[in-house]
Amino acid sequence: MSSRPYHHGNLRAALLEHAERTLREEGAQALTLRGLAREAGVSHGAPRRHFPDRQALLDALAVAGFERLRVQLEAAAGSGGGASAQLRALAQTYMDFATTHPALLELMFTGKHRPGAEAVYAAAERALGVPLAVITALQAEGELAPGDSARLGRVAFAAFHGLATLAGGGMLPPQELREAVGDTVETLLVGMRKR
Repeated sequence: MSSRPYHHGNLRAALLEHAERTLREEGAQALTLRGLAREAGVSHGAPRRHFPDRQALLDALAVAGFERLRVQLEAAAGSGGGASAQLRALAQTYMDFATTHPALLELMFTGKHRPGAEAVYAAAERALGVPLAVITALQAEGELAPGDSARLGRVAFAAFHGLATLAGGGMLPPQELREAVGDTVETLLVGMRKR
């Protein structure tokens, strides 16, 4: 049982907190509603009031992850500067999130297109809409070439997510990550800038 049992508060938030810790320490396969109830110090049926089944719990974790990522990306987007500075800030924020929460990031992108995952998909769209809005604004300001901003956004996201995957899998040493982010942004900008 947890050393911090749940007492008269927001049970849903407490369960999500316990679930994220279990995800981080033991992986998604270790997450069960009964185990969370034990961790929170509540009856084994109490979590079902908030999460009808394990998939609902996983989806809620993914939504919370995307919302946290969105808030962080919005803060980075407001950092100002030119195209290079803004895209670098967004990319570094994504890398920081990915390397701090690798298990959560993996869960966030697992199965968001399956039937019943509409809330996860919507949360993903909100989070990933932040870099897209920056790209669109940079196009409007003339810093990036005109064209399909969604397409440019997908290319940039694929590059950043690829770096995150390499870093999370130990293929990109942490001390090289910041330089890799800068190299990736500058390479992307070669193709995205007005000619």
